[in-house]
This record gives sequence, structure tokens and C-alpha cells, in this order.
Amino acid sequence: MITETGAWVRRFFAAPASATRLICFPHAGGSASYFHPVAKQLAPRLDVLAIQYPGRQERRLEPCIDDIGTLADRVTGEILPLADRPMAFFGHSMGAVVAFEVAKRLMGDGVSPLVLFASGRRAPSSVRVETVHKEGDRALIAEVRRLGGTDTRMLDDPELVNMILPSLRGDYTAIMTYRCPPGTKIDAPIVTLVGDSDPHVSLDEAKRWKEHTSGPFDMHVFRGGHFYLNSHAAAVMRKITENIPAVQA
Repeated sequence: MITETGAWVRRFFAAPASATRLICFPHAGGSASYFHPVAKQLAPRLDVLAIQYPGRQERRLEPCIDDIGTLADRVTGEILPLADRPMAFFGHSMGAVVAFEVAKRLMGDGVSPLVLFASGRRAPSSVRVETVHKEGDRALIAEVRRLGGTDTRMLDDPELVNMILPSLRGDYTAIMTYRCPPGTKIDAPIVTLVGDSDPHVSLDEAKRWKEHTSGPFDMHVFRGGHFYLNSHAAAVMRKITENIPAVQA
């Protein structure tokens, strides 16, 4: 079941009685459907919503947004009407940064998520020089293969690759050119989740998320790489429910 809430937000399972919303932000090249299993597991205890960035799936004909600030501005406008219930944010990889930037913008409207789960991404002010977004298509696809998490059959199909390349390049450009001033904070607690062999996030870089909240901070390390959560779904779900008060009841 998909309950439409507009082009930007997908709800896969209705949860009308839930007191709390969990809003999920996909990784670079990812789509809202990545969080379908999360919604299936957590609804109806949580009203699970997933952000659908332009340039993929049913939005594939729309131009991609290759700037994190612009993307966060657009998502914030879509999320603000959903603040009639308490919200928690879960972002994986690029999605963690988008979620952080949205939370920062919402503070100006007096809204703060209950908690931000930052998965598979170094802290906003931890900078690495990365240039794969400037390289050819072959290099970009090789990087996606290296990280895992994408069905290799899709990457072996030239027609499918041509369909996903625009969103991949747009997202990689957005996240690799993103910069956040040190000391930028949100009010929401931050819970960081990371794989111990993630090539894009060291444990020290993950710990630096602590510098970006004026609230509590916690960190959980799992065995695995960038898409550790594909192998630890049950444990990740537990961390979500343990850190959202409405689910503990």
C-alpha cells in the first residue's frame, strides 16, 4: 500500500493511530523505496515516511538537485506541514547530511526532531577531498560497486545504468561539494550508526557528530561496510525503537 502525500514524500503503510513520525532520507542514488522494509517493520507503531528526491523512479524526468542546501530547503518546505506530530529523522549516507540540514532549518520555525539517526556518514564538518563526481560514468559506477548495497544485476544492465546515472551524478556532486562550518549544531539528540569497515567513514569521523548537537549523543558500531544496515536490519530497528520515546511505551 502506498499512501500519497505529494511528490516528495512516500508512505508505504498507513499508521493513523501512531503518535510519532519517522522520516527517512535516502543515500546518494537511493530512493524512497529503500525504506519500504523499515516501514513494513515499524508501522503502525510509527508513521514511517520516506523522502523521494527528484530524478529517480516516478520522478526520473525531473531535474536532479546537485546542491545539499537547495535540496534541504525544498525538503524542509515539504516536511513542515507534517510537524503536527513529533518527528524523528533517519538518514543514511548523504541522507544523514540532508536530515541534519533540514533539522537545522526547522529550528527557525521552532520545530526540532525527537532524534536524528545519522547512519553511514561522517560528521558534517569532517571533510575529505573527493572527486569521483567529476570523473567519467565508468568511475562513478565502479564507486557504487565498491560500496555495495546496489544489486549488481542493475549495474550490469546498460539500460538501467543509463537511467540511474543522472541521479547518481547529481547526488554525488551534492554530497562531495557540501561544506558545513565547524560548530554548527542542532537541538535534537544525535544517534550515529556506522559500519566498522566503511571506506567513507572512520570511527573518529563518525564520533564527530557529537560536535553538532547541543543535546545527547550516542554511537553504535556494526560489523560491515557502507551498507552495514542491510545485514543488521533487526539491530538497527531496535536502536530506532529504543531511542524514540513513543515506541518505548
